[in-house]
Amino acid sequence: MSEITPDLVRHLGVLARIQLSDEEVERLTGELDAIVDNIAKVSEVATAEVPATSHPVPLENVFRRDEVGETLTQAEALSNAPDQADGRFRVTAILGEEQ
Repeated sequence: MSEITPDLVRHLGVLARIQLSDEEVERLTGELDAIVDNIAKVSEVATAEVPATSHPVPLENVFRRDEVGETLTQAEALSNAPDQADGRFRVTAILGEEQ
């Protein structure tokens, strides 16, 4: 018996504030049902003896020493800037600010 019904999909759409057409409800019902079935299959074989993994290959972070190297001067950093003012990059105002 299917756990995911069209009514449940419509309800989830309302909760997510997404308007779903009848075709979308039909398609999503099948897709979500397949997802739930696959999760159930994984849950059947997942046991306490099997450690959880997030990646199939063991990974380890590799860090390098943080050493100060050559850096650009302020003039060099601004040399190719399309617009500059007072030693800074000048850009167009955003987020509703006056231009």
